[in-house]
Amino acid sequence: MALTTFSWCLGAALALLWGPSWPQVHSALAPENEVPLRPTTWLPEGKITSVTLPKGRTRRLYFTLKKKASAMSVTVSPCDLPIEWSLAARTLKDKPLKSLQWSTKKSVPEVWWQGPASEEKIHNFAGNTVDTYQGPSYPPASIYILRLRSKQQNTRATVFLHEGLGPSGIFPLLPSDPRVHTLGVGMTSVTLSWVPSASITSLPHTQNSYDYCVLVNSRQNYHSLCAAQQSMRKENNQKQEKKEKKRRVTVWPILKEWWWQQWDSFPEPQSSSPSSLTNEFADLQCACDGTESVCTVSDLLPDTQYYFDVFVIDRLNGTSSAYKGTFARTHEEARPAITTLREGELRWVTFHDRSSKSEQFFSFRPRGWQQSGLLTLQSCGGDEKVKVTVSSKGQVLTSQAVGGDLVHIWLQGSPSYLIHLEQEGITSGQIAAGRDPAIPGGLMASVKMQTSSAYHRRGVPSLPSTLQIKSFNRLRGCNSVTLAWMGTEERSLYCVYRRKLGNREAESTALTAPCLGPESRSDTERVLCKYFQELNPRRAVTTAVIGGLEPGMAYVFDVYLMRRWGIPVKYASKMVKTRKEC
Repeated sequence: MALTTFSWCLGAALALLWGPSWPQVHSALAPENEVPLRPTTWLPEGKITSVTLPKGRTRRLYFTLKKKASAMSVTVSPCDLPIEWSLAARTLKDKPLKSLQWSTKKSVPEVWWQGPASEEKIHNFAGNTVDTYQGPSYPPASIYILRLRSKQQNTRATVFLHEGLGPSGIFPLLPSDPRVHTLGVGMTSVTLSWVPSASITSLPHTQNSYDYCVLVNSRQNYHSLCAAQQSMRKENNQKQEKKEKKRRVTVWPILKEWWWQQWDSFPEPQSSSPSSLTNEFADLQCACDGTESVCTVSDLLPDTQYYFDVFVIDRLNGTSSAYKGTFARTHEEARPAITTLREGELRWVTFHDRSSKSEQFFSFRPRGWQQSGLLTLQSCGGDEKVKVTVSSKGQVLTSQAVGGDLVHIWLQGSPSYLIHLEQEGITSGQIAAGRDPAIPGGLMASVKMQTSSAYHRRGVPSLPSTLQIKSFNRLRGCNSVTLAWMGTEERSLYCVYRRKLGNREAESTALTAPCLGPESRSDTERVLCKYFQELNPRRAVTTAVIGGLEPGMAYVFDVYLMRRWGIPVKYASKMVKTRKEC
């Protein structure tokens, strides 16, 4: 049975596509007075009628007025696309004969249409906003004809007919100034206000059939609540279509497409009841609702443009009116101050609030067409955790922690770099335990940093295999000591500094702070400076004999590796005591 049904459907589809020509029910070249046989569409009075408008097809609605009706109003509300509509009055010159053979198969408007008559156009409009014709009736008219047409796409509209003078009372009233005003704009919020609707202010507080609804989106303003709902549905449908698989083509879509093109396939206009229209408002995601004419929309993204629409909704009649929407752009996030680093500048970076997380930003632009540079950092805060992040054009190049050891970061390939230093605050447990990592040597800085351009270098400079200083006990005398330290394969300058300790100075406080460089030392403390280079890293050991010392005294010796680029490398301090007797 199923096979027989499928064969019949397939045969019907093939006959429609390749069979003999079917009689065309409608032709674009047909004269105006040739109307096909179809049911009459009457427009009821006092009810909201929903009309489906296929693309490029004219829909006609007919209505008559009571003899005592001296005025009328017709309100057409497009949904989401512009439409054209016109209102005309047709006067029949001679009454149709009842003896016509085809009168039983033709509708009354079609009989009037083909008979001798005169037509007068009363009103026409084109656009996507709500439009109302309000004026006197046309007494000679036998019938009124309302034509609606959509040129762009399939859409829908609602029509309301009211007989008599004065407002119909079915639509909420808008004030003389229907604009939405912006009171304030922040980084994540916008405050709006508008003139209250007379429909809300004239009602007692016990009646709450009217409400405001504020909708927010980042695309455009909407002229009607239907357009906003249609946009939401399209967005949801697009998301669902991406998840669904492509459907196979069968004969049923072919039949459906052909059937849609026929005149008698038009969906009949439906008169919506207030309860059914009220249900459509249930899925609205209003940023603000109620009867207040001030709204603050929160949880917005910074530096983003938003569109705000305000609708006053009559939930009793299921209608709405739209204010003239507005738009606003939220403020961008507060950008931190960015300090420009000069070529070869040695900078001490201070974090004033060490109990909380803090950060600082710097920028550096290397010289030369190679766009290469060297960033050198060293933490001076003991147990403090500092992280450096280098980025260029919004892309992170490297991110690493900075400790007591020297950190070299090679910069290459970008005209400018953004350096972000971030310090994590000291935990409450450290403070309670008395382990606040105070910076030694009275320093107020947390990180020492230097940037310099590298014109002919291809990478970071080499460092010694160890930064320990060795003293030889056998070579220790009353007036001199012998020190040794590791060097590098690059020719570099090494400077030795000494500092005599008092008898009461403890060994723990005698050592020089790791961050103290040669610039913080007195010239009188410098003992010697010499160049050294050894191509074999394993044999890169150099020595120095320091004389002119006092017998039986303790001295602290510091060695600094002086380079053309970067921060001078400080070796670990070495305390040596001369012999009392020789």
